[in-house]
Amino acid sequence: MADILTSPHVGADVQHGKEIDYIEAKKGIWSWMSTVDHKRLGLMYLWAVVANFIVGGIFALLVRITLLTGNHGDNYFISAELYNRFFTLHGIVMVFLVIIPSVPGALGNFVLPLMLGAKDVAFPRMNLASFWIYTLGNLMAIGAIALGMVDTGWTFYTPYSSTTNGPVSLMALAAFTLGFSSIFTGINFIATVHKLRAPGMGWFDMPLFVWGIYSTSLIQVLATPVVGITLVLLTIERAWGIGVFDASKGGDPVLFQHFFWFYSHPAVYIMILPGMAVISEIIPTFSAKTIFGYKAIAYSSVAIALIGFLVWGHHMFPSGQSQLASLIFSFLTFLVAIPSGIKVFNWLATMWRGNISLDTPMVWAVNFLLLFTIGGLTGIFLGALSTDIHLHDTYFVVAHFHYVMMGGTITAFLGGVHYWWPKMFGRMYNEGPAKIAAYLYFVGFNVLFLSQFVMGSNGMPRRYYNYLPEFQPWHVASTVGSWIIAAGLFLALGNLLASLRKPKEATDNPWKGTTLEWQTQSPPIEHNFHDQPVLHRAPYDYRTPVSVDREIH
Repeated sequence: MADILTSPHVGADVQHGKEIDYIEAKKGIWSWMSTVDHKRLGLMYLWAVVANFIVGGIFALLVRITLLTGNHGDNYFISAELYNRFFTLHGIVMVFLVIIPSVPGALGNFVLPLMLGAKDVAFPRMNLASFWIYTLGNLMAIGAIALGMVDTGWTFYTPYSSTTNGPVSLMALAAFTLGFSSIFTGINFIATVHKLRAPGMGWFDMPLFVWGIYSTSLIQVLATPVVGITLVLLTIERAWGIGVFDASKGGDPVLFQHFFWFYSHPAVYIMILPGMAVISEIIPTFSAKTIFGYKAIAYSSVAIALIGFLVWGHHMFPSGQSQLASLIFSFLTFLVAIPSGIKVFNWLATMWRGNISLDTPMVWAVNFLLLFTIGGLTGIFLGALSTDIHLHDTYFVVAHFHYVMMGGTITAFLGGVHYWWPKMFGRMYNEGPAKIAAYLYFVGFNVLFLSQFVMGSNGMPRRYYNYLPEFQPWHVASTVGSWIIAAGLFLALGNLLASLRKPKEATDNPWKGTTLEWQTQSPPIEHNFHDQPVLHRAPYDYRTPVSVDREIH
């Protein structure tokens, strides 16, 4: 991104020609549990997200195995009640414990201060509190699973969630607690972007990853309190019988939907904006080309954040809301697609005539472009009133949601992990298995979810335990696809973990990136930079060779 001025000072502690990095700087479990180093906290988020991803993925595999045969007569894998609990827990774990904290918590914490030329986030102790609040919410969710699990769906829809048995209140309070972690992280990132940018770094000198995380943080701070209050009201209704959402007690169940989706549709952008931000870093780096339309991509991130607050009603077209309200929400749904389309076209324009290197992060980025585009285009069918009535609550919605959330956010997260892995750990993974894992993921993903588009178009309802025999071939294909994805993901994880057994071999800038994090050693020292970096070059300028002037300033 820029040449920087740094002191040639080298600390007293040196290993293999490099200074002691942030991993080796302090020893012992307590040094990790009490750390305020954003890089260590990023790694702790990373391992927590990976662990939850495995748990949520196992629930998904159990759901797919259950649907392999149709569950007719005595031919079933698990009971219908257990099936409901498994798909609920898959949704809750994946949304609240994996997708939402994945990029901001893990990659954002690690990379954002480095990109800004800062030594840490604005409020390091709040950052530590945010992680432990996330851990507390995680433990509460595990407690709810241990106490019997819940079967409300990840949306906690009333009146069922306010009357059913099971630890619904504990799971709702777990999500409420996790919301505090999101709010703290959002406040921290906003303050960091405003106050800790390197000298010479104006708003339009910031990396696009920072713009994406900044826009996400705005949504987190403004929208998360709404779902928090909603879940508290649900818990109060269950505990004391106060009629808020239960119609039999004078409440309104549609009110719950308005509250929930007012948060949860912006939450879709909490999930996808950070993924887009990762892609905005990978594509120019591996195209060796200046990003096309920098300001358009930056503004589009903010536009998605703002318009995202206004489209929640498209989840409620069949709920009985007025025709005028449905018409307005349909229009806004099409409107929010415009800034997303700007990003996609600008990424493609960046790749056009670029010197593209298909290293593993770029393979994941191409996967993202293809999968997210399918997800975005199928969203048009759900935003149109006439087709949504037919497709609502079918497998078409399941496929669309997963193409956006998993094909978008998770794919970008995996690309980001492979991109910044050498910077995080100073080690290079094996490119062969890494690429094979990305290809397996892409093939398995399309086998899994393209078949669900067909099922949904033909009327197969989502969440059903039984189905008509005509749908079985598509369910078989979908289940086989889930196995291919699992093989790819476990191969990717095993390959990354295997690299940790090697000596630290990664260079400071293995991908020839131009943002500031590639101007420090790999892994970085505890405080990132000895002196304050100074920016004096345009963002993503591939016309000027990347170099570091080591002068005292």
